[in-house]
Amino acid sequence: MRSTLSVILGALAFAVGLAALNGSSAGGEYADLSPADQAAFDPLATSLMGYLVAQIAFGLLGGLVMTSEYGARTIVPTLTSVPQRARVLGSKALALVGVALPVGIVVTLGAFSMGQASLSGAGAPHLALSDGVALRGIFGGGLYLALAALLGLALGAVIRSTTATVTTLFGVMLIVQAFAPALPGALGDWVSKFWPPIAGGQIITAVRDPEALGPWAGLGVMAGCVAALLAVAFVVFRGRDA
Repeated sequence: MRSTLSVILGALAFAVGLAALNGSSAGGEYADLSPADQAAFDPLATSLMGYLVAQIAFGLLGGLVMTSEYGARTIVPTLTSVPQRARVLGSKALALVGVALPVGIVVTLGAFSMGQASLSGAGAPHLALSDGVALRGIFGGGLYLALAALLGLALGAVIRSTTATVTTLFGVMLIVQAFAPALPGALGDWVSKFWPPIAGGQIITAVRDPEALGPWAGLGVMAGCVAALLAVAFVVFRGRDA
């Protein structure tokens, strides 16, 4: 699709740009923080916060892999040529991961480099690529973005509308995350800990929140939920007309 390159470049530009702005702003404020806030300062999450925007772009990319075919009605000749629908959806998923994973790593690497340079320039704590936690954030962040793309693919296969898929992605990945702290009692605690995008986002943190899942455990929750939704997408895709 012609939109693929635009989506990828847009995600990279937003992630790197936000890393520069966030790193410069947070770095400039670091000296004025209280000792407790300085101890909790997370240079990794500060530089990779652009994943919040990038995940929507990657989800849109995954959604378009399916919804563009329904919009242009090319899904009919596709399924005529390859009647095994599981093979069609599986092939699309593999091709999508082949693009999303390396591009996701490039996005997180670019954001990390820019963000750490901004923090360093402001005299705030920063990380080097040689730090283990940095490599985990970069490669784990790339995995997270690939999972976001697969989430978009699954939603696109089920919903079949680009507009509705994008709206759902915003709700799942941003709206729930923004309002989770405002939810009452145990529900708010559960959502803040186990909602897949929130849990998966722990992979880009260097300072552990005792109330949250660990980085790899959180990413595992995200992966499990995406796998379950893909299974639903396979069932729905096989059982209805094009």
